[in-house]
Amino acid sequence: MKSKSILLTLIVLTLTGISVFAQRGKTSNRRMQWLNYLDKIARPVMTNIAADELKVNMPVELSEKVDNKENRAKVAYLEAFGRTLSGIAPWLQLEGGNAAEVKLRDQYRTWAIKGITNAVNPNARDYLEWSGGQPLVDASFVAIALIRCPWLWEHLESNVQNNVITALQLTRKTVPVYSNWILFTGAIEAFFMKYGLGHDPVRIEYGIREFTQHWYVGDGLFSDGMEFHLDYYNSIVIQPYLSDILDVAGMKSNKYTAERNKVMQIGKRYSQVLERLIGADGSYPVIGRSIAYRCGVFHHLANVSLKKQLPESLKLGQIREALTAVINKTIGATGTFNNKGWLNIGLHGKQPGLAEGYINTGSLYLCTNVFLPLGLPETDEFWSSPAAPWTAVNVWSGKNMPADHAFDLK
Repeated sequence: MKSKSILLTLIVLTLTGISVFAQRGKTSNRRMQWLNYLDKIARPVMTNIAADELKVNMPVELSEKVDNKENRAKVAYLEAFGRTLSGIAPWLQLEGGNAAEVKLRDQYRTWAIKGITNAVNPNARDYLEWSGGQPLVDASFVAIALIRCPWLWEHLESNVQNNVITALQLTRKTVPVYSNWILFTGAIEAFFMKYGLGHDPVRIEYGIREFTQHWYVGDGLFSDGMEFHLDYYNSIVIQPYLSDILDVAGMKSNKYTAERNKVMQIGKRYSQVLERLIGADGSYPVIGRSIAYRCGVFHHLANVSLKKQLPESLKLGQIREALTAVINKTIGATGTFNNKGWLNIGLHGKQPGLAEGYINTGSLYLCTNVFLPLGLPETDEFWSSPAAPWTAVNVWSGKNMPADHAFDLK
């Protein structure tokens, strides 16, 4: 009877997203929990494109308000692959760990190499769509993945590298929308810059200059082009992309030192904002477009955690537990996956009405970018530090807390 009681307790705590090990001060299971979620999301995409069967087996659910059915369906496969690859890239770059994780990572590395090979091979069934508006967006996620994971680029055969270069060069024909899209073309050029492949410095300069000189509106937030929108795009694209582009540029020259420092300061304040948006149960305000990216709307918080650029006011154990709650709330919800393991459109389960006209099955895989801290070893403080409550948990349990303060850039 005692063993049954313990088992029942474990099941209840698992279903509610509360870890027995965390309650005892042990946090190693958090990493396993994250890996299990990441594997569940990424496996259908990565196994199928590695087998040259992504277009055969991936269902393409389009928004009820789809704005261009034929084109959206055609590019959905690049969306799924590019976004998944960008999320798993830091983990693929990592070495070491326990035997089970090393085995899983080695398998994903094999799938990633085969997947890239097929994605850029014009003779493969899974040769993806690289020309046009939306392909520019998702080609940039492939570029970001290769920036985040040099191991991948270095282990591609030379003919595959050439095919990658050709595919990404096709995006230069597309003029980006005057918004966060200028960072998509900037990220692709940053890839070329990182590996000495002949980049266009104007495309990199353009995105950095517009955001850092013209589009910062204050208190940790950039406008998305000429207009400010109250949504999560500072986290989904703007600040992670700016950070990654500036990291590459910083390694190659000292030209953008001031801009890099500025973006880092802004990013620290925005980390505080994002952390305070996470409710005590892992929910967060359903505001703005692309909410169907689920936990991917915390891309920035994951990225600064990976890069160790969190402000001193945020504890690592606090951010780990807050992001875990978000992951549990979104990915762990009933109806998140269809009966074959692919993501359904929604935020908390299947909610197709939440999709804008550009959202499809492939779009949803941006959620993998919340898992960037898996690129830190299990011995890192992000994983080993004691579990700590985040702001909403503290405040709504009655704990006295210091007030929040706006950030003024000096």
